[in-house]
Amino acid sequence: MDKKVQLITYTDRLGAANLTEFNCLFGHELTGLFGGVHILPFYFPIDGSDAGFDPVNHLIVDPRLGNWDDIKALSKNVDVMADLIVNHMSAQSEQFTDYLKKGDQSEFAGLFLTYDKVFPTGATEKELLQIYRPRPGLPFTTYKPENGIARLVWTTFTSNQIDIDVESPAGEAYLENILSVFEASGIKMIRLDAAGYAIKEKGTSCFMTEKTFGFIGSLTQKAHQKGISVLVEIHSHFQTQIEIAKKVDYVYDFALPVLVLDTLFNKSSENLKKWLEISPRNAFTVLDTHDGIGIVDVASEGIKPGLIKNDQLDNIVKQIHKNSRGNSLKATGAAASNLDLYQINCTYYDALGQNDNHYLIARAIQFFVPGIPQIYYMGLLAGKNDMDLLDKTKVGRDINRHYYSKDEIVADLEKPVVKKLIEIIRLRNESKAFDGDFMIEKTPDHLLSILWKKDFSKAQLTVDLSAMKAEIVFSETDSQTTIFVG
Repeated sequence: MDKKVQLITYTDRLGAANLTEFNCLFGHELTGLFGGVHILPFYFPIDGSDAGFDPVNHLIVDPRLGNWDDIKALSKNVDVMADLIVNHMSAQSEQFTDYLKKGDQSEFAGLFLTYDKVFPTGATEKELLQIYRPRPGLPFTTYKPENGIARLVWTTFTSNQIDIDVESPAGEAYLENILSVFEASGIKMIRLDAAGYAIKEKGTSCFMTEKTFGFIGSLTQKAHQKGISVLVEIHSHFQTQIEIAKKVDYVYDFALPVLVLDTLFNKSSENLKKWLEISPRNAFTVLDTHDGIGIVDVASEGIKPGLIKNDQLDNIVKQIHKNSRGNSLKATGAAASNLDLYQINCTYYDALGQNDNHYLIARAIQFFVPGIPQIYYMGLLAGKNDMDLLDKTKVGRDINRHYYSKDEIVADLEKPVVKKLIEIIRLRNESKAFDGDFMIEKTPDHLLSILWKKDFSKAQLTVDLSAMKAEIVFSETDSQTTIFVG
C-alpha cells in the first residue's frame, strides 16, 4: 500500500452516482491527491440498516454503483482498499433466508453461529455477563425456522446482522470466496471489519482472545497468498492495540483522534508525546472515520490506566459537545439508534468548533506522526454536522455521513481551510523525509516539535499550543517550503 495520504469514503456520498463517476474524481478534482482509497461497503445493498455493513450479498457490487469491472478500472488509477465484513451478514441474505425456511436441513445451516455451538451444555450467568459487546444487552436474537424450534442466533451488533461461524467449513469457504473476488478485481488491501468479535469461546469475553489472533493470522496468510495486505479494525485498550499490531500488517491508530483533541483543548502535548513513544509504527493514522470518535481507545480498562485520565477524558467529551453546540450529544449514545458504548458522533471539524486554524493544526499533527495518514471524505472537505440527515434517519453516525452533490464538492474545494489542507497533503506526499527517521524533540509541553529526516530531505512540524500557531517546513536539496498555520 502506498505510504502517501489515503482517502476513506463512500462512493454515493461523494458526489458520484456510480463507480464510473467516482473514478473520474481521481482524474479531475482529486488528481494526484491520494495514494489510495478505502471504499466503504459497495456491496449489495449500500443502503441497508448499517450503511452497507450488513451485506445481503458480499459477492456482488450494488448494481446502482456498477460491477467488479468498475472496481478493477478504479484500481488501475489508485490503490483500492475494501472491507471484508468478517463477523456477520444481513438477515435478508439468501443464505439466512434459506436457513429460516429449512432450519437444520438448509445447506447454509452450518454458516451461522447459534448459542448452542458455543454453549452446548448451557452457560452460567457469569459466562454470559463476561461476553463483551459494543452495545447494551446480550448478543443473541431469537429466530424460529419454519420447520424447527426457535433458536438463539448470535447477533453481536444488531438483530439484522447475523454472525457467521467463521470456524466452520462453510464460514471458511464464504470468506475465501470473497478474497478470490477481491483478488480478481485488483484490490490491494482489505480492512477486516469487526474481526475482534469473530471468534466466540466459552469462558472468555469473546473479544480478541488468543483464538481470535490465530483466526486473524490465518486469514491474513490467505490474503497474502492473493497479494492482498490486511488492516485490522479493533477498538480496544491501547495496550491491546500494541499487541495486535505485532501480529498483523496494519492497525488503526484510534487513540490519535482524542489525543489530538486533548493536546489542543488543554494546550499540552504531554499525553500525545507519551503515546508517540510507544505507538505502533505499522498504523493507519486517522482523526475521523465513518464511525464516531473513539473513547475506549484512550480510556482506562479496569485497573489498567488509559492514555488520558478519566476526569480529563470526561472534560474532553464535554468540550466536544460544547464546540458542536450540543449537536454531537443529539447523535451519541441513547439519543440515537446506534447505541455504541465507545464513540462520540460528530465531524472532527465541529469537534474543534469549526475553527480553521485549530483544524489545520490537528491535520498537521496527524500527517507528522508515524504511520500512513488516512483522511475521511468529510474531513477532506472540512464538513459540518449534517443535522438534517440525522433528523431524517435517527441514526447517530449519519451526522458525519453527509451526501455531497458535485456542486457542493466543487464549492468546498475552494474553501480556504480546504485549499490549505490540500496544499499540506501534496507536500506530505512529495517529501522523501517520511521514508526516513522520526524524532520528537524535547520541548516544554506547550510546544510540540516533530522531525522527519532522510538524506537531504527534512520535514518538521512545530506547534506552539499557547499561541495556537504552527509552522511546517519541508526541505529538499535545493528547495524549502514553509507553511504557517494560525
